[in-house]
Amino acid sequence: MVDLKQNVQYVKGVGPAKAKLLHNIGVDTLDDLITYFPRNYEDRSKPKMISQLVDGEEALIEVVATGNVSEIRIGKNKTILKLVVRDETSTCIITWFNQSYLKGRFKIGQKYKFYGKAQIKYGKVEMVNPVFDIEENNKNTGKIVPIYPLTYNLKQGAIRNAIENGLKIVDGKLEETMPDYLLKEYHLEELNRAMKQIHFPDSFEEYNRARKRLVFEELLSMQLALSGLKNKYDNENDGIEYSKDVKMSDVINSLPFKLTKAQLRVLEEIDNDMENRKPMNRLLQGDVGSGKTIVSIISTYKAVKCGYQVAIMAPTAILAEQHIQEFKKVLEPFGIKCELLLGGTRVKKRREILEELENGTIDVLIGTHALLVEDVIFKNLGLVVTDEQHRFGVRQRGSIVAKGNNPDVLVMTATPIPRTLALILYGDLDISIIDELPPNRKKIETYAVTSAMEERVNNFIRKNINEGRQVYIVCPLVEENEDIDAKSVVELEEKYRNEVFKEYRVGYIYGKMKQKEKDEIMHNFKEGEIDVLISTTVIEVGVNVPNASLMVIENAERFGLAQLHQLRGRVGRGEYQSYCILKYEGKSSETRQRMKIMQETNDGFIIAEKDLELRGSGEFFGTKQHGLPEFKIANLFEDMETLKSVQSVALKIENDDPKLEKEENRKLKKLIDERFTKRVEI
Repeated sequence: MVDLKQNVQYVKGVGPAKAKLLHNIGVDTLDDLITYFPRNYEDRSKPKMISQLVDGEEALIEVVATGNVSEIRIGKNKTILKLVVRDETSTCIITWFNQSYLKGRFKIGQKYKFYGKAQIKYGKVEMVNPVFDIEENNKNTGKIVPIYPLTYNLKQGAIRNAIENGLKIVDGKLEETMPDYLLKEYHLEELNRAMKQIHFPDSFEEYNRARKRLVFEELLSMQLALSGLKNKYDNENDGIEYSKDVKMSDVINSLPFKLTKAQLRVLEEIDNDMENRKPMNRLLQGDVGSGKTIVSIISTYKAVKCGYQVAIMAPTAILAEQHIQEFKKVLEPFGIKCELLLGGTRVKKRREILEELENGTIDVLIGTHALLVEDVIFKNLGLVVTDEQHRFGVRQRGSIVAKGNNPDVLVMTATPIPRTLALILYGDLDISIIDELPPNRKKIETYAVTSAMEERVNNFIRKNINEGRQVYIVCPLVEENEDIDAKSVVELEEKYRNEVFKEYRVGYIYGKMKQKEKDEIMHNFKEGEIDVLISTTVIEVGVNVPNASLMVIENAERFGLAQLHQLRGRVGRGEYQSYCILKYEGKSSETRQRMKIMQETNDGFIIAEKDLELRGSGEFFGTKQHGLPEFKIANLFEDMETLKSVQSVALKIENDDPKLEKEENRKLKKLIDERFTKRVEI
């Protein structure tokens, strides 16, 4: 057996320096290395004649050098090398910039293979900086070559080399993870072969077979892990059976507004769950502004009036503060005591809260991760509500639930997820959807513009501020580098404060700031003390500033559609007509298509479907977002057919062998234990 957990630095050709770079892309072990799958492939296996080359297309040519390399010096340290080559049909000029070491590498009359982008001008064919091999050699050409997602300073050649050496270590030694009956029934490739062919396929047919096998395994293990979690909730634990005599309608009738049909339908589902002996585990999905919070307030009323305490967990202090105001407004008239606990709560006040929580004086505790601390002890926790679940992850949900005796759980998210995807990501939860907005919500007018419109956008910002409104300006995260990210926000803030919007109050906020600073800035913005707030995506979740009616998103092409939609939902929360302006660079058809979708619809579910279609599920949900491993190879849009097969297989296995105890499912049990136990409470 091979040790897949060995440190990647000991793989031939890696070493400590490259291991650090690999760490940046999440590759720390041999296992991480061989499961770091290509994002694309270049077919360098089929040569073309020079006369068949198309301008701008990448191709392989097999040619003879007709002369020596000529060198042209431009400036102090810059050189251009040129080599003329030919085949039976025509000639081509090969050009290299600043690669003087290649000067003596080519002999007249010798055969070579070059792969690169053809440039054809005035009938002359040129290839700039191509990769090449001598005649029979196939190091860089003559095969299908994998293209990997990269990080700063890590080159394709280096990662290819590392993976090739990693595959040599495991060659033929990987233990099969799928049961024989599934391999046969679904014609799935054996694991060792699949792993080799996914990285360095002999043909695209081989690649397809390898991919089918790896996608099947990934989706099946995820599905079985989640249904294991669901079965654990459903079968092993009795939950709280809330009294039928406590009516949600008491609160509903006291509200100064009418609930939508969708809200009432969801409340009925929650009410049924609460009155059932089985613990509730429900995901509440609703678009930005659909009124999820009031649903959680009404559910809280029922729990408290039946004699239980409620924990409400929000991802940020500003959101928790927003919740406490809303909960108090509705629940205090019914004699329900709500309290707020944050990381920054003063020691004396915190002590007081903990005491009252333990003796049952506090009915509802609202807070951030501060609720997860060990000394936060409830007298009788009956309901846990986590807001923006994808910020917490499954483990944290588990640790707050452990503070009660099988309390009911309501998970809320404003990230619309296509139902098929929700089923697999939240397979451990029942799903409720609020699919209509309250009647008073105005559509946010959205416009996509290029930098040519900069001055008009700035004038529109001035117009809005002069009318008494406030404005968000959002910058993208530049890669995952917080230093660059901070700099882009700070630079923009300086430019706007000192040049463009000198007459207004400009503030900024970004991820790496201290939480206290962030809360203070958001508080000042909420109180109307800042006119223009320049921010990264930290303002994406739930912040409610009714007076902010305009959002400008810089470099909108760098964001996913679902994220743009989330950001846009920060405006349009008051009585004023609101606007979102997407400033984008680039002329690609995909960029234009994405901007068009944003202008045409405000429906988060349609946007999520389109996002999944355009970008695939790997990016749609990163590990960071939902606490489950992200898909390394499956793309839920492309692989919908496989997902359907997998769901029927999973169902059969669940009915027949729910705990995977049979000999034939031993391999599956081992796979799930290894892949998920650390991440999901199974």
